[in-house]
Amino acid sequence: MLKVSAAEFQRNIGKYQDIALREPVAVTRNGREGTVLISADEYRDLHKNYRRVMRLEDFTEEDIRAIENARPSPESKAFDHEVED
Repeated sequence: MLKVSAAEFQRNIGKYQDIALREPVAVTRNGREGTVLISADEYRDLHKNYRRVMRLEDFTEEDIRAIENARPSPESKAFDHEVED
């Protein structure tokens, strides 16, 4: 990801808009990233795939049965230590 100061970004906004069509551009202030410019297509993809919160009423009976019947894979045992007290 390209990093650019806010002052440089303001001086050459068109340049960085063009770059953002290919890769994210992080805009920094006092050396810290504050914002990231991305293409509209990338934003739409991120927004479309963002997790959404569902209420219990949003689940179908089939969804609930699938959750109740779900079992972890044997490989998941490798992470048991992360939830132990």
